[in-house]
Amino acid sequence: MELSLTLIALAVPAVLFAGVSKGGFGSGVAFAATPMLALILEPAQAVGLLLPLLIVMDLAALPPFWRQWHWPSARVLTLGGLPGVALGVALWRVADPDLLRLMIGAVALGFVVFQAARAAGLLRPAAHPWSDRAGLGMGVLAGFTSFISHAGGPAAAVYLLSRHLTKTEYQATTVIVFFALNLLKLPAYATLGIFSGASLLADLVLVPVAFAGVALGVWMHRRVSGRLFFALTYLFLVAAGSKLVFDALT
Repeated sequence: MELSLTLIALAVPAVLFAGVSKGGFGSGVAFAATPMLALILEPAQAVGLLLPLLIVMDLAALPPFWRQWHWPSARVLTLGGLPGVALGVALWRVADPDLLRLMIGAVALGFVVFQAARAAGLLRPAAHPWSDRAGLGMGVLAGFTSFISHAGGPAAAVYLLSRHLTKTEYQATTVIVFFALNLLKLPAYATLGIFSGASLLADLVLVPVAFAGVALGVWMHRRVSGRLFFALTYLFLVAAGSKLVFDALT
């Protein structure tokens, strides 16, 4: 990976978008930055570039939502995330770039299908809160998909929606959960050689964009409906996910 104008031109909107999601929309679609970058980078380069920036975003998003999270739900998802991250490490050691592209693309498309099913009323929040055992299972899935493509949001959302949290409790809980999971991923990524000097240099250039995205997201959380934001996200995920799956299979 080379630090080029093309990379920065694509990375700026990707990082800004992820920051807006982190700061104001439950972190669930922040992973859309991964398929965006994976269109021009190897999957390992894309996730390696994003992880330090996601941690910066977590740090920026924590103060506005400090101690407003639902701690029992956050604890269960984080504990489940530990074996999920370990599974991600195991797969990463044997997967080739095309398999990773296929997985990132499939997660992107699967997320859109999941949201479409919810909108059509085919999937509804559980009438009663899910058990801690079910939460641990969703935590494992969140940790695994977060490790592969920073896409743990959907699995966490399935569990958190069953808890019937307020909008702010939901947002705060996702912030603290993914801050913990991202910290767990940091030494694993380093051990696997996912980071590079070029990716870390790009991170330094993009840190102000990450802070700006979170600040914009916090502002939008309190003032703006998320309908348009999510609609544009789903359109992009279909396009990018389809391209990644096509590239992986051909």
